[in-house]
Amino acid sequence: MKRILSIAVFILFTTLAFAQRRPTKLAPKKAATVAPAPVDTVKAPVKTAKKKLKVPPKDGFYARKDIDSTEMVPLADVREEDVFYAKRIWREIDLRDTVNSALRSPKSRLIDVLIAAVKAEELTAYSPFDSVNNEDDAFTNPLAADSAMMQAAGTVEVTDSKAGTVTTVANDLNPESFLKFRIKEDWIFDVKRSIFEPRIVGIAPMKFIESSKQWQPVFWIYYPEAREILTKKRLVNTNNDASTLSFDDFFIRRLFSSYIVKESNPGDNKLRDIIADPKQRLYESERIKKSVLDYEQGLWEY
Repeated sequence: MKRILSIAVFILFTTLAFAQRRPTKLAPKKAATVAPAPVDTVKAPVKTAKKKLKVPPKDGFYARKDIDSTEMVPLADVREEDVFYAKRIWREIDLRDTVNSALRSPKSRLIDVLIAAVKAEELTAYSPFDSVNNEDDAFTNPLAADSAMMQAAGTVEVTDSKAGTVTTVANDLNPESFLKFRIKEDWIFDVKRSIFEPRIVGIAPMKFIESSKQWQPVFWIYYPEAREILTKKRLVNTNNDASTLSFDDFFIRRLFSSYIVKESNPGDNKLRDIIADPKQRLYESERIKKSVLDYEQGLWEY
């Protein structure tokens, strides 16, 4: 019995000694030593991201620009043999009147449109005077663009002291000085279409002349020629900011307020040549308006 016990103890000690000398599978392996990489002292260029071009925000919900896509609506052709009645009338539009204030808006002035077209030679300006310095609105004397600008802006004399010369040049144009426009129009009755309607023939910007103390046209524009340009220029509508109303619409639809200064007569006289009192001239202007409209009413039977 003792012998068997001694053999068991011997086997136990032998097993323990062998287990201590054998490496375990769970023992961690030593990490291999790696030489450090050489440090690059030169810094690589940093790539910066390109900034995207910022699109400006849309200012509002409608287009605030000229209505270049609008086409001019042609007026009906009128033959001379179909005109049974015609009456020529001259009117003046005062831009200080609230109804006409849209024509002098700093955003879009009528005078700026006309001046720009004359400068670009898109429109022909005609002299308001004939060869003997009488008023003339028959479109007989066309003006060069430079001469039209001098008529509109006025002239100033520039003295060169060194050369001893005096040169006359155009003054700076002040759009605010054009507070009136004169319109020449024909009221006609077309028997073919049975229509009594006005047709604007010419338009002229006016300035106050200190020497004569009167308002005078600076040049005349043939309105049928100007329609193509006025149709493409947007008018500032005081009632609707999204309106596409053009300058031509303003005149063709008769949206302006005016008073008559002259009607065709044998003496070719203006109302101011016949009536001195301004108040009486307004009364006479209203009488002429009524007489024209009464003629239309008299054409029909009820």
